Amino acid sequence: MIPKYTTLQDYCKAIKIPPPKRNDFDIRSFQENMPTVVHNMPAFKHEFYAIALKLEGGGKAMSGHHGSLEGSTVFFNSPFQIISWDIAPNWEGFYIIFTKEFIAKSKHLQQLLDEFPFLKIDKAIPFEVDVEEAIPMLAVFQNIYNELQNEQKDSFLVLEAQVLLLLNYVKRYFKIQVDSDEASKAIRKTDIALLSRFQALVETQLREDIIAKKGKTHSPSYYADQLGIHPNHLNTIVKSITQHTAKQHIHEHLLRLAKSRLLQTNMSVKEIAYSLHFDSPNNFSSFFKKQTSQSPNSFRKEAIL
Repeated sequence: MIPKYTTLQDYCKAIKIPPPKRNDFDIRSFQENMPTVVHNMPAFKHEFYAIALKLEGGGKAMSGHHGSLEGSTVFFNSPFQIISWDIAPNWEGFYIIFTKEFIAKSKHLQQLLDEFPFLKIDKAIPFEVDVEEAIPMLAVFQNIYNELQNEQKDSFLVLEAQVLLLLNYVKRYFKIQVDSDEASKAIRKTDIALLSRFQALVETQLREDIIAKKGKTHSPSYYADQLGIHPNHLNTIVKSITQHTAKQHIHEHLLRLAKSRLLQTNMSVKEIAYSLHFDSPNNFSSFFKKQTSQSPNSFRKEAIL
């Protein structure tokens, strides 16, 4: 069975580098990793997003069915993607890696996959960059690295802004380097495409402005009907790729939205409950407590302290 890492601490331990400074975000230079990192890493999965800029280095890293390229390369990892590498100990460059919790805390990254589709599991196509393209991205990586080495109370805001800047640089060069024909040919197979459509539906149908029968958008059957397939088929495909059920994916997204609104808005628990299509505030509170072992108000108060 392919191992899967659910925390950044476990991931760092598995590849034999020092633990991260934060639980939700990390940045490393490949140079600092080289002395200890596992240079031949067999297939595994993790639950994070990662963006890497490799300037130099031999060997190859695989993300899904894509391999890193020979020259200076930007490449990506997405949650549940199969990853492996066999590299020489001479890599140079940087990578950032961040969790869904980091996204939930951000005011500007809530529509991450809509704005930056290269992070989707079926679109994460590596591409080469020249020196002129690498320089501004390298500067952003360095700024992020410096900020994390000297973290302060407002560092999250700085990290958020720098990550957004990096994503926009990558988006600019991705559009230039990867044309639409190549991207469409790179869609792996029908079940990966189905997973992507399911994830996109979950994100769009749980918006506040969607009018739906309360609780309906919490059910895998609702999304299976939208996709024109049987709920059992949807669950089989989703679980075979991610090891999570369709229901777990829905609950994880609901929880991210709930945490984001509790942390970033003055909405009452009642308002949040109805904005997330719960039948009642009590049902929302029960759901939240089951997922986190805390009530929504306790979670909000603890975050403020």
